Amino acid sequence: MPRTLDGQITMEKTPSYFVTREAPARISAMSKDTKLIVVVRDPVTRAISDYTQTLSKRPDIPTFESLTFKNRTTGLIDTSWSAIQIGIYAKHLEHWLRHFPIRQMLFVSGERLISDPAGELGRVQDFLGLKRIITDKHFYFNKTKGFPCLKKAEGSSRPHCLGKTKGRTHPEIDREVVRRLREFYRPFNLKFYQMTGHDFGWDG
Repeated sequence: MPRTLDGQITMEKTPSYFVTREAPARISAMSKDTKLIVVVRDPVTRAISDYTQTLSKRPDIPTFESLTFKNRTTGLIDTSWSAIQIGIYAKHLEHWLRHFPIRQMLFVSGERLISDPAGELGRVQDFLGLKRIITDKHFYFNKTKGFPCLKKAEGSSRPHCLGKTKGRTHPEIDREVVRRLREFYRPFNLKFYQMTGHDFGWDG
């Protein structure tokens, strides 16, 4: 990471950090004062989205249903499949809490980032000790994508929306498979809500 002067904030993002076993110790060794921001979303939706992304690159992969189960008859979920494993947030958070106190971590709701981007980014600005500059007036909702877009990106006169890889239509998944996945994630979600002190409402 580059050296950061007083009054500056240096940021870096990688989706795989949160689920990489070695990351907490390495980041802590670099700087114990690092603030960590993690965007999380409903793990069932996240798994389907993950699958949709892979499917777009490799159309020949097996169905979501067949990858989800180790044994479909008994309903045993295959937790070795990364699309499923990543959503067990409580398990990943345990590794981070060995190196960082929870007060240095902010968990951003992926759902609220879509429904109320300014509100959720207000929490981010507060967490980083910044003045609340980003407000509702900076966003508009793109109906085609199903996501909010920045009205005007920094240094550009054009709006900025998420790239081509975001907002893909998800394949239709067997309802029973979705129900079984919700059942599987529920105890992990409840533990995660407890650990973070925040109910994300995925089990409503």
